[in-house]
Amino acid sequence: MTSNQDPRTRLFVALDLPGLAEAERLVERLGDTVTHYKIGYRLGYADGIAFGRALAAAGKTIFFDLKLHDIDNTVREGVESIARTGAHYLTVHAYPQTMKAAAAGRAGSHLKLLAVTILTSWNDLDCAEAGYAGTVETLVRNRAKQAVACGMDGIVCSAQETRLLRVAGIPETIELVTPGIRPAGSATGDQKRVVTPAEAISGGADRLVVGRPITAAADPAASARAILDEIGVALG
Repeated sequence: MTSNQDPRTRLFVALDLPGLAEAERLVERLGDTVTHYKIGYRLGYADGIAFGRALAAAGKTIFFDLKLHDIDNTVREGVESIARTGAHYLTVHAYPQTMKAAAAGRAGSHLKLLAVTILTSWNDLDCAEAGYAGTVETLVRNRAKQAVACGMDGIVCSAQETRLLRVAGIPETIELVTPGIRPAGSATGDQKRVVTPAEAISGGADRLVVGRPITAAADPAASARAILDEIGVALG
């Protein structure tokens, strides 16, 4: 859990944009309003890794959302490469072998590892279709406990599950990072387990990931400030 009360440290803006030019323009428009950025597949495969390196060097906090999952050696070497970019966070899927390999790969760096439990675009029916037994809540709880045992620094989960994880004994030192954040009145898009920024913070989330409500807004900076204000109120 983070004790920092600056709302800007709680918000990651997801740069899910088609290319470098669009990402550069958005970061320029957001200016000092936003200090934390997430880079996933879409931008990552379009010069996003180098852009993240540059943003980190400029003092921004960078979260590479790459959700690594492969054989142990590949994961370890991939994490070693990401650690050298100066990024602050990296996601891996919450499978024990993958998490252990990732922990070995980040040794000696400041890189924090976040374990992805169940995607926020999934519900119980999606889990059943994929062949998993049990509900989303059961899977999230079990995978979160494995993440703690494997040395992860945080857990990616829906804000609907943050209270569940704290009750289940996930330590306060483990950061809970929640995507699927939608301000009141926003379209849910492809997300199925969503909450508002205030609900997420009040429910125990440490970091919020927000994409389209900011990146697709006519005035991204104004949208970001509105979300930051809401986070500030929730922080009290």
